[in-house]
Amino acid sequence: MPASLIGCYARALREPAVWKRAARLGVAVGLVQVALNQGDHWAQGHITRLVVVKSASSLLFAILVVLLASASTRVDTLRSTPPL
Repeated sequence: MPASLIGCYARALREPAVWKRAARLGVAVGLVQVALNQGDHWAQGHITRLVVVKSASSLLFAILVVLLASASTRVDTLRSTPPL
């Protein structure tokens, strides 16, 4: 019987490898996103509170997306592996 979906996500989110992957890939993707979306403001020195908030939001959103993708991949593995 496959493990519950919520239990698998809880287990996946307790694994350091999932968080490390999310941090590594999320920061890389987030910085590219910031460069594309707000890079002109940063390069010209037109830094306002809104630009800082948008930049931080882009970075955090990218990390969240990669975290959920990594956890989902781990959940798929956990649910397809038969218990011992």
